[in-house]
Amino acid sequence: MGGKERRIGVYVCWCGGNISDVVNVEKVVEAVKDEPGVVVARHFMFMCSEAGQKMIIDDIKKYKLDAVVVASCSPKLHELTFRNVVARAGLNPYLYYHANIREQSSWAHGDDPEEATRKAIRHVKMAIAYLRHAEPLEKIRVSATPSVLIIGGGISGLKAALDLSRMGINVFIVERQPFLGGHLARLGEIYPYGRKGWEIVSALIRELRKRDNVVIYTNAEVESVKGFIGNFEVTIRVRPRYFKKKCERLEEAIKACPIRIPDEHYYGTRERTAIIPPPYPGAYPEVPAIDMNACTKCMKCLEICKDSIDFSQKDQIIKLKVGSIITATGFKPYEPKKGEFGYKVYGEVITLPQLMGILRESNGNKLTINGKEVKSIAFIYCVGSRQKPKGNGERVNTYCSRYCCNATMFTAIRLFEKYPGIKQYHIYRDIRTYGKNELMYEKASRLGAIFIKYSEDDPPKVYKDGNKLIVKVRDLLTERIELEIPVDLVVLVTGMEPNENEKLNEILKLPVGRGGFYQEVHPKLRPVETTLAGFLIAGTAQGPKDSRESLLSASAAAAKAAGIVLKGFIELEPFVAFVDPKKCELSKNCMAECPYGAISIKEYEGIGKRAWVNPALCKGCGACVAVCPTGAIQIRGLTNEQIEDMIKAAAKG
Repeated sequence: MGGKERRIGVYVCWCGGNISDVVNVEKVVEAVKDEPGVVVARHFMFMCSEAGQKMIIDDIKKYKLDAVVVASCSPKLHELTFRNVVARAGLNPYLYYHANIREQSSWAHGDDPEEATRKAIRHVKMAIAYLRHAEPLEKIRVSATPSVLIIGGGISGLKAALDLSRMGINVFIVERQPFLGGHLARLGEIYPYGRKGWEIVSALIRELRKRDNVVIYTNAEVESVKGFIGNFEVTIRVRPRYFKKKCERLEEAIKACPIRIPDEHYYGTRERTAIIPPPYPGAYPEVPAIDMNACTKCMKCLEICKDSIDFSQKDQIIKLKVGSIITATGFKPYEPKKGEFGYKVYGEVITLPQLMGILRESNGNKLTINGKEVKSIAFIYCVGSRQKPKGNGERVNTYCSRYCCNATMFTAIRLFEKYPGIKQYHIYRDIRTYGKNELMYEKASRLGAIFIKYSEDDPPKVYKDGNKLIVKVRDLLTERIELEIPVDLVVLVTGMEPNENEKLNEILKLPVGRGGFYQEVHPKLRPVETTLAGFLIAGTAQGPKDSRESLLSASAAAAKAAGIVLKGFIELEPFVAFVDPKKCELSKNCMAECPYGAISIKEYEGIGKRAWVNPALCKGCGACVAVCPTGAIQIRGLTNEQIEDMIKAAAKG
């Protein structure tokens, strides 16, 4: 407003006692009612109520107010509510300031009402000072490309792609592995559906293949991402498969291949060659691939499948334009360290995913491991989850992986049904079969599973006595009696870890939480959004989930992505940096400091080359403002003048 005196209305909320039980709201109103620019000041039980909103609208019209302060709860809850209120009354919604006196005054100083009241007064006076220099702002409108990139071709990526495709949106899927499916495609029967994991994946693939607005790149990785929400430019590198079509003599070629390495599709419980055939019925693509990291180039496969193989294939570079990006890169199972509960020391110690891989291919009336019949199994829970920090800087997984207990109960029930003679010992810290899955816990117990609770400070020990594997544990349920349990097999119930995405993380710069998974803005209010506009997350890339939760997460991400691209344009908040070219001396400090690459050089008519901010790229972080030697660059809606006056108001208050 450039010094023009504003007509400001101030409204202090009781918040039903959340504020007024500590803060003296009448005193706050009395302290600010004569501040320069304040025309009206009131307090009310619930400002967000219909009556409270009507009060503000009526006052704006009656007193010709041109700015409003509401002092209430967190702006995360009601800032948008009150912006809409002032807009309905005909004001610019950005001539409004939300002072948080609940979390920052009442709740922070519940034991000191006088200090809470003084602090609330300072908050409101700062808000008034802010509005004296506020300018009407408009949202930034940018066009949106009606297509979405999905990084990851597991169950979450496939479900998100299908949802988007059904809405008529063009979808590009980029999968790092030679085949779609992720971890779910490796599994046999899974909870809660009782269906094989690969069957669920195959059903999604069949649906996607019917649609003409979905493009799938396998053996591919994202090389770079430029641009901003609605207008991302993505470069993808597609590695060759070397198989250009199916080979009728594929089995013969596989047998001729001299390489034998652990097969990751079965979690290393069997071997494969350098030739990777489609790993499950309905896999996509249907064409095999050659693992060049394992291939010796002996060319025996070429002799057998000469018309199907082309070793001259090169990497392909694909460039795409998309409006939004969904990251659904999945997880990796925790890999126990050598010696952890006897892992990789004793052949009879395996992980739960390995057991599930074995059961997937197991036939007959007996379960055999390493040629020996299994008559007793000990499951050890919380391996790789809920770990305690060791104080040596080593990374540990302090979180609960959530799905492990459910997966183990489901597997235990299947074992009882298929091999009823096998004894089962479940050695656990806690059982967390949340929701309806508690019924699986009850059923496993009824079928004969023996549950033994151990202390996190005294975990089980696994060793061999002769040819027999022994699990030694103190049972908290029997007054810490030490048990020595001879078993044929120990299964480590391992949790989830974030996938290894170092290169992708460097490219996308997505926020990562303490557990290493991608971090959402808010787990309840914005559960699939990130702090970077246009970037969404889905499935276990965000944190441990089961298949059902992953599907729900994928649909949520698809819905958000559709909301971005379907309108054809996006409106962004106006709180971005801008340059006064008359003050700019082109030090380029701002360009070096900006983490988003939003600042470049522009030719200004009559002035010359100066810095310029792309408002669609800018996130309003203010890093550029701090390094500008002339004060030429500032943030709209939070200028240096506003900040200085707010500080002065706080000091006087």
